[in-house]
Amino acid sequence: MTKPLHIIGAGMAGSEAAWQAVQAGQPVVLHEMRPHVGTFAHQTGNFAEMVCSNSFRSDDDEQNAVGLLHWEMRAAQGLVISAADRHALPAGSALGIDREPFSEWITAQLRAHPLVTVSEAEVTALPKPEDGLAIIATGPLTSGALAEAIAAETGAEALAFFDAIAPIVHADTVDMSVAWMQSRYDKGETEEERTAYMNCPMNREQYEAFIDALLEADKTEFREGETAKYFDGCLPIEVMAERGRETLRHGPMKPIGLTNSHKPEEKAYAVVQLRRDNKLGTLFNIVGFQTKMKYGAQTNVFKMIPGLENASFARLGGIHRNTFLNSPTLLDGEMRLKSQPHIRFAGQITGVEGYVESTAMGLLAGRLALAELRGERLPPVPQTTAMGALVTHITGGAEAKTFQPMNVNFGLFPPVEAKGGRRGRKDRYKAYTDRAKEDWQGWLNAAAQPAETA
Repeated sequence: MTKPLHIIGAGMAGSEAAWQAVQAGQPVVLHEMRPHVGTFAHQTGNFAEMVCSNSFRSDDDEQNAVGLLHWEMRAAQGLVISAADRHALPAGSALGIDREPFSEWITAQLRAHPLVTVSEAEVTALPKPEDGLAIIATGPLTSGALAEAIAAETGAEALAFFDAIAPIVHADTVDMSVAWMQSRYDKGETEEERTAYMNCPMNREQYEAFIDALLEADKTEFREGETAKYFDGCLPIEVMAERGRETLRHGPMKPIGLTNSHKPEEKAYAVVQLRRDNKLGTLFNIVGFQTKMKYGAQTNVFKMIPGLENASFARLGGIHRNTFLNSPTLLDGEMRLKSQPHIRFAGQITGVEGYVESTAMGLLAGRLALAELRGERLPPVPQTTAMGALVTHITGGAEAKTFQPMNVNFGLFPPVEAKGGRRGRKDRYKAYTDRAKEDWQGWLNAAAQPAETA
């Protein structure tokens, strides 16, 4: 009888790894401790629950590296990207997601699959070789006991940084005589997409008062021995404000590309954007407003935003510890733990940042484990693809001494010349994506053929 593939963690990466395996006929035991053992950030026991954001970011597969990653996952018939497309929300050029039905649908697909067995017991130790191959995809909130087991095996303490969560507002409590609906630069193919964001304008005096309040607000204190290390893509807004009073105005509060429909002649000094968080349009999250302010301070500060004076919050922001491996030193090119090669790691714990990147590494880990179970060896994933650029970065392309979580970006790809020798950014990005699509499809085709025996 074929041994099942054990996958620990049913977040984005674990769910995707399981799907890739069972679609090819491989039995899987999917271990998920929630809801019996909870975490700071999760609210349910559903698989692939979104907690920090409801966006997969840009869906532009010609000019954006994360949009290219969407394309590659669609080409590989990924479960998570299929769920995202099914439960998409208007978000301009981004792929916004109705988070609850999204995770419910993924949970239903996996629980109903005849080759998936779900185990709800907490895993507290590393899988043993005699149990067969395993993928650890426990994400940034790996339970304490398993994290200790991983640290003991790797011989080094896992690196740690902090993730922050943005607040969510009840839409009907926003003053729409002040706020207006518009996507930046009116991006989107439909009117719904071009008006996907709520926008709250600030003049200079309001902005300066807001910055003062941010800097003075009560913040969550770190425990003894913890250092305030953040991933730049999820900086709390008050940390950004500490870097300079204009930082937010050139970041999540930038006013460019937006025109106040109530006062088109007035140029806002700064703009706070809110993005739809569910299909009904009853909830909106404040874009880029991750925070470590205490709850009381949050309500006071955020109600200073014009249009949010009477806002009701469905969820306030928060901060949690996020752990990841120093993967360049610990994992081989196929994402296996060098000291225990029957174990693969996938998702955010490997040092990729973001839902899309985590899912992508789950997809690859599932396919690589499947090939190994069959005694086959897949060709290396081309570094010219988004998938290949990411896995190369975490398994040896990055400098181990300075390794930190990384989003996919064109800086991870081998250089490419634009067609005709043109060197404009749009031409260059199009050259990157054209090359990646051809190479990724070639890898998928090669992987589908009878493979070399390992």
